[in-house]
Amino acid sequence: MKAAPIYLSALCLTLGFLFGFSPAEKKSKATWIWQSEMIGDEKREILAFCQENEINLIYLRIEMNKPFDYYQAFIREASALGIEVHAVAGHPAWALASNEKRMLNIVKWVKAYNLEATDQERIRGIQLDIEPYLLPFWDTDRERVLREWQANMQAFAREVKRQPDLVASAAIAFWLDDISMPDQKDVFVSEWMIEQFDTVCIMAYRDTLAGNNGILALVEDELREADKLGKRVMVAVNMKKLSDDHASFAEEGAAEMNRQLALLPEKLGDHPSFSGVAIHDYRHWKEAAPLEPVPKARYRGTYIWRAELIGTEQAEILAFAKQNGVNLLYVRLDLERPPSYYRDFVRQAKAAGIEVHAMGGHPIWALAESKGKIMKLVNWVKAYNRSVSEDEQFHGIHLDIEPYVMPVWREDKDEVLRQWMGNMEAFVEETKRDGELEASVDLAAWLDHTPVPGQPDLPFSHWMIQQLDHTTLMAFRDSADRIVGLVEQQLAYAQSIQKNIVVAVETKESHEGSGISFYEEGMTEMERQLKQVTKSLAPYESYMGHAIHAYDYWKNGKE
Repeated sequence: MKAAPIYLSALCLTLGFLFGFSPAEKKSKATWIWQSEMIGDEKREILAFCQENEINLIYLRIEMNKPFDYYQAFIREASALGIEVHAVAGHPAWALASNEKRMLNIVKWVKAYNLEATDQERIRGIQLDIEPYLLPFWDTDRERVLREWQANMQAFAREVKRQPDLVASAAIAFWLDDISMPDQKDVFVSEWMIEQFDTVCIMAYRDTLAGNNGILALVEDELREADKLGKRVMVAVNMKKLSDDHASFAEEGAAEMNRQLALLPEKLGDHPSFSGVAIHDYRHWKEAAPLEPVPKARYRGTYIWRAELIGTEQAEILAFAKQNGVNLLYVRLDLERPPSYYRDFVRQAKAAGIEVHAMGGHPIWALAESKGKIMKLVNWVKAYNRSVSEDEQFHGIHLDIEPYVMPVWREDKDEVLRQWMGNMEAFVEETKRDGELEASVDLAAWLDHTPVPGQPDLPFSHWMIQQLDHTTLMAFRDSADRIVGLVEQQLAYAQSIQKNIVVAVETKESHEGSGISFYEEGMTEMERQLKQVTKSLAPYESYMGHAIHAYDYWKNGKE
């Protein structure tokens, strides 16, 4: 008899591989959002919370009276952060035959929504949370309730599976493994449910792993059954305060919950069906004792366009940088000056925690005839870095090329774009060859509306972001909302391909109309708006910080 568990474990692992999953695959970490209005009111807070807590799956309650576009923006941004969104719906009465149509409406709604959604906006699954044991006649007429619940679940699973890429799941109580199915006394409700769905969430609402009444003991039978069937199991815990405090982590707090949940992959590693954990729910979890966030170091940069200032204002520049928290300088190089001209400045800047990137550029550098000018800058910087000590080396090369100011842009924009792309490919290739220099560029934020020649579905800004280590988007607007609106989709794209973005703002007097520069509002207002920008863009790992154009204008700007 003692050999049986070993044999069963081996069989389960074999079945797991046959059914397309393995114990080593990435586990899900999920939470529920039951108040769908939150994704409108707290979108950024929700996404930031998900990133801080490594959530990659959201069960979102759908209110079907809301228009599709209410959900599209949230799901698109969640997808860009690697977070799947599944619809969740349910009510105890949905177990009854009289409510089958109401239950199936959620499936119809999701299918209709997905037809109108882009791939990044799609709902990836539907979860039912039906708890008929809360009905008053569960105890008096349980067999009828179970039969009708069974029929409704079969109808739901059948309808979802008509769209093969939708995941069908259900949340079920752990103790349903003690309740037999009608007319199948040797089959328990949990066992039957596991067979119907791709994934089940076992609501193992306890505040400890160990013991006869701990999480591990409560889910063991369901995991064993799912192993045999090649199904997936999520283990769910609760953060909502309950009268039975052992059924929730509310009193223990988020840190203790995370400590115990972190042990589950090791404890349940023999079960290929173990698919991750789910925490009920977002609202109660965020109100629990908060985790201390780990601050992310971000750039705060500026531009130095006049190379002569390195010689005449070195101490003033470094003092200004220290006073204003600057840790990134784009410094335009005068290649006629000897390398020794820059060494002391770069060394002192690096000692103060400031990255220095060599900068060059001109609108004409977008044209093929000027590729040699770009290569000259790259080769000069590489030769300079080889000739100096490590603490005197430039960190990267930054280009500012704005060909849209030239007449030829209006005459043949596609040809300019083609030549610009060729020059950028050569720039990146040469910069990255035999070294560790970063390659970056300034880019007008509105170029996300300009397609790559011959590729109408690929925005030029996306192509450029693909090429560079980081891209500095010139989001020259004077309010946080407008700045965020210009760059948010590009940050989401950069996030999806693990690239980085710096957001630049203007302090120079603008003759393009109001709303472009902070020249009129002053530097105090600029700082206030930039704080809001950082708060709004914090959920994006691709957001590296901001840069202020430029040193000369910023230091002389009005308060």
